[in-house]
Amino acid sequence: MKHWRALMVLGTAQFLMVLDTSVMNVSISQLVEDFDTEVTAIQAVITLYALVMAAFMATGGRLGDILGRRRLFILGLVVYGVGSALTAVAPTLWVLTLGWSVIEGLGAAMVLPAMAALVAEAYTGRDRAVAYGVIGGLAGAGIAVGPLLGGWVTTYLTWRLVFAGEVVVVVVMLLFRGVITEAARPEPRPRLDGVGSALSAAGLALGVFGVLQSSSWGWVQPRNPPFTVFGFAPTLFVVSAGVLVLAVFAKWERRREAHGADPLIHLSLLHILPLRSGLLTLVSQNLILLGLFFAIPLYLQVVQGFDAFQTGLRLLPVSVTMLVASVLASRLGRVMGPRRVVRLALLTLLGAIAWLLGTIDPVIDDSQFAGAMALLGVGMGLMASQLGNVVQSSVGEEERSEVGGLQFTAQNLGSALGTALIGSILIGALAQAFTTQVAKNPDVSQEAREQTGVALEAGISFVPTDQVRSAAEQAGLPPAEVDAVTDSYATAQLNGLKAAILAAGGITLASFLVTTHLPTGRSGRKESAGPGAPADSLGPA
Repeated sequence: MKHWRALMVLGTAQFLMVLDTSVMNVSISQLVEDFDTEVTAIQAVITLYALVMAAFMATGGRLGDILGRRRLFILGLVVYGVGSALTAVAPTLWVLTLGWSVIEGLGAAMVLPAMAALVAEAYTGRDRAVAYGVIGGLAGAGIAVGPLLGGWVTTYLTWRLVFAGEVVVVVVMLLFRGVITEAARPEPRPRLDGVGSALSAAGLALGVFGVLQSSSWGWVQPRNPPFTVFGFAPTLFVVSAGVLVLAVFAKWERRREAHGADPLIHLSLLHILPLRSGLLTLVSQNLILLGLFFAIPLYLQVVQGFDAFQTGLRLLPVSVTMLVASVLASRLGRVMGPRRVVRLALLTLLGAIAWLLGTIDPVIDDSQFAGAMALLGVGMGLMASQLGNVVQSSVGEEERSEVGGLQFTAQNLGSALGTALIGSILIGALAQAFTTQVAKNPDVSQEAREQTGVALEAGISFVPTDQVRSAAEQAGLPPAEVDAVTDSYATAQLNGLKAAILAAGGITLASFLVTTHLPTGRSGRKESAGPGAPADSLGPA
């Protein structure tokens, strides 16, 4: 047990930060009610949390090299605990955003790259594969416990207790910090590239912000933006600005390397094919998972009317099977090769998404839904069991922190894009379907159609049908038209959800393209990984 004590503390950090997001996802309806806001506002808070982590993970990885990984891990825990405490007592939405999305996000950006590097440093060979399987399993456990614990506490007590409990867990982890060791770092320590850090954060922030706002601004045709550009919605222009800033960042990093200065990221690392493939697959994995975990709770809570605890119970199968699959499959890569395991996982996810599409009905079939959720968890668990070890084993010891930053940048960029993109597709499909349903419904008068069109131009939210009924009654529509408009919205809700889940299936299918250079061998040195690759890499690409 002494050999694994460090993993217990490091893995608890992974568990805690996954628990955070899953609690928020299952508490969406209660958060909307508590802060008197809309689903899109909570979507923005969830997205910002992942975005802050994605934007500053590379900086966190570099700070591990400068300050020391153990020291940064401990400092990050303190920051994270402060954010959790503020979140627990947040009186308004902006305080919740500050405590959870910003302060906790920054703490996680310090903790997670250091954690990944410390695990790789503490364990080698088969032990490292097991360690990363456990880390993936604990991520699954966080997803497993989050909906159930968060749902129960949200329904019968208050979601704030979860974050108060996180403060206690952080304190306990700090008391056991002595079990974490770190080898002496070489001198001189690298210097932080402040300009590169600012450029990378700004580029990622602009890109994800544009995708997030697409649900209210529209992609091309303006829906309800604060301004237009040449008559078009500003969405694509904001996203393009993000891409342009990232291009400037890449040029800046190459210039620093050429002049012998320390870059934020050695872009040459991305030429290591297994590493690049692993990072892109991590983006896909989290885009799919967080996109689905945004859409599915809305189906359960808004359409079916379940409370947070009932929602957590119905999400339990995906969580449990993800935990089991990620732990049991940690050694599977040595038998089949990581590429085959990941592709098997993607096929499993496609099957789960197809099954899930068949369960999106006005009245839920609990057994069919549970089966789809369980299969979804198996697919996610298979992926989680391989990717962390593939990424960290693609480089040598000196690049551990930097690659840890890239690893969690990829994960959280996928999470942010998943919530933003799938949420945008859901709202866009809802608006389109509602317009179509109202237009073709013979029981809806021309006047009611015009009133609905005006309401849609002002923005549409994913709300219970009772709110739509109340709004139609307040607009003075006769009872027959109130029923027709409400029924049209109910049908549009299901169509919007199916479009969002189908989009997740399309992303899953496209993800096969980024698995090309994942390792296929059972063991041995990774020849294509470059001169810094360790001897216990996972096999030839």
